[in-house]
Amino acid sequence: MFSFNFFPDIPRAFNTHYKCYSVSMLPGNERHDVERGGKIIMPPSALDQLTRLNIVYPMLFKLTNKKSNRVTHCGVLEFVADEGKVYLPYWMMKNNLLLDEGDFVQLESVSLPVATFSRFQPQSEDFLDISNPKAVLENNLRNFACLTTGDVVAIKYNQKMYELCVLETKPGPAVSIIECDMNVEFAPPVGYKEPEPVTKKEEEPDPSEFLEPEGFVPFKGQGYRLDGKKKKFEDSPKNISSKRGTRRVIPNYDYKLGSLRFVRNRKTTTKENDEGVDEFKPFSGVGRSLKGMVAA
Repeated sequence: MFSFNFFPDIPRAFNTHYKCYSVSMLPGNERHDVERGGKIIMPPSALDQLTRLNIVYPMLFKLTNKKSNRVTHCGVLEFVADEGKVYLPYWMMKNNLLLDEGDFVQLESVSLPVATFSRFQPQSEDFLDISNPKAVLENNLRNFACLTTGDVVAIKYNQKMYELCVLETKPGPAVSIIECDMNVEFAPPVGYKEPEPVTKKEEEPDPSEFLEPEGFVPFKGQGYRLDGKKKKFEDSPKNISSKRGTRRVIPNYDYKLGSLRFVRNRKTTTKENDEGVDEFKPFSGVGRSLKGMVAA
């Protein structure tokens, strides 16, 4: 059999008006899955009309609020709504289209390019608490079909809703994110301020390093190995100072409660005071001979 259809069917646009309601107004059980994504629920008659128009798949729609001249894009999840009504996520109605319950919205079928890049800005600093924001965003965008520049999308993580503003999309202002390889970037959240750089304070030197040697320091000479090799470890000035004798500290008997006194300069002793102080002299004892003791 030969086909004489030399002129294939040209896709025709789907363009109609519906009354819009939030998902909470949908009869039956609560549909939390619709609220978490960017897809809507349409009536069964819309599916019959779309199949006859030979539209391009996947089914993507342009939503327009004529009163406020607001535009966004979305996909379709199911065709189970009442005739003449469409059900949208509440955040899409309030943030993007500025619609109330029962307002009219225009739906038009569109074909969007596949996304290659998108840039988001969190609307709250709480988004910084997420350890891996790209993985969380990728998991939530599976419930979306397209993105529009300027829209505010809502994602849920750990029983909390986060709003993100779509700052930029490529290759166009509205893109499809179904089966795409898209690069994602994040802008600083609204109200976020970069922390001021903290300048490190210079560490004050240890005052003990500037004190003069006090008292007798034993074994401060230089050692030698029997095999002629050099020592691996040399005594540092701190180790030598720790071997020195320490003076007894005299308490301040005139101290008053609530006062602080910082003594930075070390008082030098005068010669008059040094005369009464006995200096330590090594090996100054009296020697005795064992022979003399035996003879006695």
